[in-house]
Amino acid sequence: MNLLVNERAGRANRVKRAAALAIGLVLAADGLVLIALGYFNLGVVLPLGLGLGLCALGLRWRQTARWVGATARRAMLWRWFWRAVLCWLVTLAAFWAVLATKKLADVPAAPPAAIVVLGSGSPGSTASPTLVARLELALRDAMRHPQAVVLVSGGISFRARSEGEVMAEYLQQRGLPAGRIVKEERSTSTEENLVFSRPLLAAAGVAADAPVHIVTSDFHTLRTGLIARRAGYTAATAIGADTPLYLRYNIWLREYFALLSSWVLREV
Repeated sequence: MNLLVNERAGRANRVKRAAALAIGLVLAADGLVLIALGYFNLGVVLPLGLGLGLCALGLRWRQTARWVGATARRAMLWRWFWRAVLCWLVTLAAFWAVLATKKLADVPAAPPAAIVVLGSGSPGSTASPTLVARLELALRDAMRHPQAVVLVSGGISFRARSEGEVMAEYLQQRGLPAGRIVKEERSTSTEENLVFSRPLLAAAGVAADAPVHIVTSDFHTLRTGLIARRAGYTAATAIGADTPLYLRYNIWLREYFALLSSWVLREV
């Protein structure tokens, strides 16, 4: 009987070890590839760290099991640690389910007085795929509403040029007249995008209560809408562009923590 129990426990441990190594390798490879492409943020670094940790756990599974089983206190802490991880995964899955079912915001019938395009923190001095998707959506919206001011918002951060300048250049190269474009070039966060844009919109003749379309990414519309209301946009509609598939789940992971951070900082 004891031999059978030990064999089952041994098989279970081998399965767990193999799973830890497989998942760890996938996460680590994903993080390394995205860093090589120039993406370096929480949504990339966290999966990389988790992946390396799981690989280390898989490689030292027996030593870890002996260390955990040495005292009852360690075994209890180990159980509570995995319960906390499970709780985090459940809340993350629920958040991702909301993002996956969230459709593009219904565009109101009233035409916007302004279209605000949020930067995406793209690396280098050219538009990233995520930012290109936002700009293309903004272009389509601007063509539908030729009277609307188009404000591009993004600061310098680690780039040689401001993201606002990069965005304005992209739009002009695709036929949008420079006279329709207003550049906001100081912001480094979503809250700053929206706060710093308000006086520029006012200077361009856009009333505080005028309808505004805020163009961002699909995953970002939820938080953008919450921040916009707190920033005083009384008639704003957040419109989301598709996120490239190879970046989608990394960015969704980052957005999970970004929403928590915005709540702690009272931005939403």
